[in-house]
Amino acid sequence: MERPPAQSDVLVHLQTGEDRLRAMLMQGLAGDAKAYQAFLKDMSAHLRAFFKRRLTSLPDEIEDLVQETLLALHNQRHTYQSSQPLTAWVHAIARYKLIDLFRARGVREALTDPLDDELQVFAASDTDAFEARRDLGHLMAQLPEHQRLPILHMKLEGLSVIETAAATGMSESAVKVGVHRGLKALAALIGVAR
Repeated sequence: MERPPAQSDVLVHLQTGEDRLRAMLMQGLAGDAKAYQAFLKDMSAHLRAFFKRRLTSLPDEIEDLVQETLLALHNQRHTYQSSQPLTAWVHAIARYKLIDLFRARGVREALTDPLDDELQVFAASDTDAFEARRDLGHLMAQLPEHQRLPILHMKLEGLSVIETAAATGMSESAVKVGVHRGLKALAALIGVAR
């Protein structure tokens, strides 16, 4: 009779999965086409599971997102730093693709929404939210990129410091400093705007 895997066995399996994927990617980056093809194949299964958990109401979008993310991974493969966790880098790119999908669907669906009188109840709060987003956009545009990007990724998109560092190419400490100084600069801009 086969025993169920212990929690430590599961952790070892997860760690070896990360290590195996990283090894295949690194071999692929070094010119091993077979290893790179294996990396993309295995990564597609991981991405499919990642998107399936997040798109239960949009299952038809999963395969497109998997392909778009694989293409982005391929195009951005030079940005991967082998000292960093592979999954953090991959998930940051996958989240960008997910956000792009939601933005695109929101724009398309907004253009096709019926204009019903019943929606007038919500018009004031929608207008307020739109004006707040527009105002925030104007304020953020005044920040230098090294402050704007960390705030955008961490505070508005919910990425971690590590994911933001991987996405922007900044060090983790530079990301933290950028958020701190950027929020301070935004507070000053809001004080000036009043």
